[in-house]
Amino acid sequence: MPKNANLRGAELLLNPRHNKGTAFSEAERDALGLRGLLPPRVFSLEEQEVRILEAFRGKSSPLEKYIYLSSLQDRNETLFYKVVVDHLAEMMPIIYTPTVGEACRVFSRIFRRPRGLYITARDKGRIRESLRNWPAERVSVIVVTDGERILGLGDLGAHGMGIPIGKLALYTACAGISPAECLPINIDVGTGNAELLADPLYTGLLQPRLRGAEYDELIEEFVLAVQEVFPGVLLQWEDFATDNAFGLLDRYRDRLCTFNDDIQGTAAVTLAGLYSATRVTGQSLAEQRLLFLGAGSAATGIGSLIVNAMVREGVPEAEARAKCWFVDSKGLVTASRGDLQAHKRPFAHEHPPVATFLEAVQSLRPTAILGLAAQPGAFTPEVLQAMAAQQERPIVFALSNPTSKSECTAEQAYAHTEGRGIFASGSPFDPVTVHGQTFVPGQGNNAYIFPGLGLGAVLAGATRVTDPMFHAAARTLADYLPEESLAQGSLFPPLAQIREVSARIAEAVIRVAQAEGLATTELPADLAGHVRRHMYQPRYPEYLPVA
Repeated sequence: MPKNANLRGAELLLNPRHNKGTAFSEAERDALGLRGLLPPRVFSLEEQEVRILEAFRGKSSPLEKYIYLSSLQDRNETLFYKVVVDHLAEMMPIIYTPTVGEACRVFSRIFRRPRGLYITARDKGRIRESLRNWPAERVSVIVVTDGERILGLGDLGAHGMGIPIGKLALYTACAGISPAECLPINIDVGTGNAELLADPLYTGLLQPRLRGAEYDELIEEFVLAVQEVFPGVLLQWEDFATDNAFGLLDRYRDRLCTFNDDIQGTAAVTLAGLYSATRVTGQSLAEQRLLFLGAGSAATGIGSLIVNAMVREGVPEAEARAKCWFVDSKGLVTASRGDLQAHKRPFAHEHPPVATFLEAVQSLRPTAILGLAAQPGAFTPEVLQAMAAQQERPIVFALSNPTSKSECTAEQAYAHTEGRGIFASGSPFDPVTVHGQTFVPGQGNNAYIFPGLGLGAVLAGATRVTDPMFHAAARTLADYLPEESLAQGSLFPPLAQIREVSARIAEAVIRVAQAEGLATTELPADLAGHVRRHMYQPRYPEYLPVA
């Protein structure tokens, strides 16, 4: 009998991890003190799923659907994951981008029940105690944010908790990491958002955002506490401002098993999209010339991983870097500019000043443009037409989230390139018909990468997360894409296949961990079977009476 069977009666029904609701059998109702506390008919998990889907699809807006699913997760975790896993393409835009952005904006107004841990600036000196308050016996994955750069929405402070919650739901739904082993954390150090500070319902600290040495000391205490309380855990950094994102990754990547999804996960899924695009163009990765709109952590992280991938293919590093160009708020990033942050300098090349993105397209003649500046409409008709005039199959990646921040829509990308564009986006778009051809645009969602990578790191007991693991994940994702998906304009597999993709990525990551001497667990020769046996499946256990 499962150890959670000591829960009984109303206490059991209020525990989302163990509650089965109307699926408790007649014998379970007698044995567990549930007789009379539930409607008399016993339903199967599949029958419950039908009821949930009907109610879900009856909601009037994506945000209402998000609230409904959050309520389900709060009362019956198994049923929540059954619905999400079985209908992932329908559910992912609700539990994560783009709807999670709107949910974070109004987080205090839709708050119902606490989920995850809040570590605050007031907890300095006692973060270990806060972590020990978490009730789970084992934690395999932590996703943490300080809420300063939530998607393309900026500083949302404590409202950023919606991001770790959503990311970890994807770890479970997409890669089968048990929800019992997932911990979302928000580090609340205040906010620079004046609107939130003036909001009487804001749930976070009412103070300006902590910065400098005090911030660094708090994060150091947090990391040391995580290593002590949850040894061997995978720690994922999420939605930190650019300077902190790079600084924290550089400081901790060689001290524990950790990565930054905005920098490395986004880079890997974009690299996979480029690998897929080269199957269409017939060119190699080394033949690409890339122009980025935006030069923050995500954009330069992509550039760095692409450079590394080219180097692995035999391209000299200097030559590889020369193929990556960036446009920020002040124009083309060039060597003559004296205002550059450290993460931009490796991509500052010799070139006369260029003020606008269109001028950069016309001057540099890129094979691909990649938008990560959260500037809606920045890929104007003129930009797209210039790409089409210069390239037979122009690559257009509008990667900013949520949908309202996308640099262009799928329809615009295809229409203004005469249907020759190779398009991918950060948020989902519906199929588009242009010149009699229907395109199914692919979404470059990080969920194709980080869940499988995390599963592999956890199963390997990896002590570090390395760039070769992201290379392996990107290549595995691209290689999985069938020709029929490419033919309809999609650079990524259908979301319905993401659990199989994640399993294969996990295998590839385990092999890299073994080759690099970073694996600490004994693993069988049958890695494929081992990975799949350890993937969580949303099924109810049987609570039988103790003999």
